[in-house]
Amino acid sequence: MARTEYYDDPDAPEPNSMVVAASAVVTDGQGRILLQRRRDNGLWALPGGGMDLTDSLPGTAVREVREETGLDVEITGLVGTYTDPRHIIAYTDGEVRRQFNVCFTARVVGGRLAVSDESTELRFVPPEELGALPMHPTQRLRIHHFLEHRERPYLG
Repeated sequence: MARTEYYDDPDAPEPNSMVVAASAVVTDGQGRILLQRRRDNGLWALPGGGMDLTDSLPGTAVREVREETGLDVEITGLVGTYTDPRHIIAYTDGEVRRQFNVCFTARVVGGRLAVSDESTELRFVPPEELGALPMHPTQRLRIHHFLEHRERPYLG
């Protein structure tokens, strides 16, 4: 199923659902950030996805990283909360969602890097190479907040 992401776009369709989601900034020992190239839109993104009714938010981040990258992670902190109503995601099945995303930090504790059916490529990317990758502005914002090493999580 393809998706189109809108940001601050007056032509974006009206949302018809709200999804609680979690994402994770997973880093390696060299400070590189794990990104996936999404199959549904071709953009680079942090691993993450919607919360199941049986999940906690940190548990959602752990599960989504495992499903999308093959890696087992441990949550180490909080980057922030992201609830911007200007961010709209439209799917080809008719769902048009707003997302309430909580972005965590995480470290790898096991597993093996493996592309999933949701991605076409996985890479640990050095911060100085992030600008060259096609990425939605909301993903860039989360990564930017992580790289700022904020004392407090972003609340937005």
